[in-house]
Amino acid sequence: MDTKCCKTNMSSSTPCQSCSRIANLRTIFSNTSCQHCGLEANSCQPPGHVLRAPQSQGCQSTPCFCLTPLCLISNVNACSSLDDCGWCGDGTNSNEKETMQILSDRLANYLEKVRMLERENATLQWQNVKSRKSVTKKLRQKVRFSGMCIITLVSQIDNTKLAADDLRAKYKVKVSLHELVETDANDLQQILNALTLGKADLEAQVQSLKEELLCLRKNQEEEINSLQSQLGDRLNIEVTIAPSVDLNQLLQEMRCQYESITEKNHRDVEQWFNAQMEELNQQVETSTQQQPCFQKEIIELRCTMNTLQIELQAQSQEECALAETEARYTAFRAQIQCLIDNLVAQLAEIWGTLERQNQEYEILLDVKSRLEREITTYRSLLESSDEAQTHICMYCHWQWGTSALVFLPVMESFGRESQSTLSSCAIWRPIIVA
Repeated sequence: MDTKCCKTNMSSSTPCQSCSRIANLRTIFSNTSCQHCGLEANSCQPPGHVLRAPQSQGCQSTPCFCLTPLCLISNVNACSSLDDCGWCGDGTNSNEKETMQILSDRLANYLEKVRMLERENATLQWQNVKSRKSVTKKLRQKVRFSGMCIITLVSQIDNTKLAADDLRAKYKVKVSLHELVETDANDLQQILNALTLGKADLEAQVQSLKEELLCLRKNQEEEINSLQSQLGDRLNIEVTIAPSVDLNQLLQEMRCQYESITEKNHRDVEQWFNAQMEELNQQVETSTQQQPCFQKEIIELRCTMNTLQIELQAQSQEECALAETEARYTAFRAQIQCLIDNLVAQLAEIWGTLERQNQEYEILLDVKSRLEREITTYRSLLESSDEAQTHICMYCHWQWGTSALVFLPVMESFGRESQSTLSSCAIWRPIIVA
């Protein structure tokens, strides 16, 4: 139905002055004025379109601002009769309800998405923290194990050094004993050589004495033979003189004396020779008895010297292996230290990431709380709008009830300029939501 243009004059006697009592305006609208003719009463235009209020004939139209589909009127004097008003917003109420329901659904979906993202964020954080904790736990275990290995190796190195010192001391003692035994063996060898030379000398002396004895015996026999021959010659010469001394008896006595002297010398020589031979035999027996002992001692000392040389070689090899092990484990410890430094840097980065995520999470929680407060505000407004009696009036019958005009909260960015522009408008075109 087309509407005729008319001019609405706002005076002090008209009830439209109560529009100045409208509080808490929150809406989205266009800053440009709009004009409209032929607007149907039950149509709902989108934001930014031109709306014109129905007026009496012969009056010029007054432009007004386009409002959002969601408006609530309260704290205004409503008309007593709807018949005197040119049109009402029954058709727009259903559209406003649908739009409000859509916005509520969108907010609910948004909150559901926020909750889902929070759950996913918590799950991801838990997984990240769990994986990082497991990795850090493994690395700490490796570090502890490496530290224990290093401690055991250090203790083994100390024990090896102590054992090496003990072996050095034992080796020095053995070397000194070996030198003493060698000196004793050399002395005994010299004594043995001296005894051997003495034995050879004694044997030569015995041989010479035997030869002398044979010579003496030969000389004795020769002397006896010569004497017997001399005596035999003398006996053959006989003279017939007076009897004299018996020469045979004298010779017999001399022979007996010489034989006794010879036997005595022979016995003395044999006794001296036997004594010397017994002494030499005793010395030879003692030297022969001591020689195996000395040989055994020499063999034992040679074995000890060989074992000490082997131990010395093994000790030198152990020292070389110890130096290699120390170098290898110092390099391994340096690698572990680098790994620990990298892990510390990664942990610091992870903590920074977690703090940043916590800040984002707090921001999201703040947004969520604000959205929940706005949803509660929407619900309270919807519940209060069901009980409110809202009407659209003309200049002829302006009687407003106790209600308030409330717009969407998205209009906070327009501020005082929007409110002043709306207050300067001649005709309000609110859309009612039941």
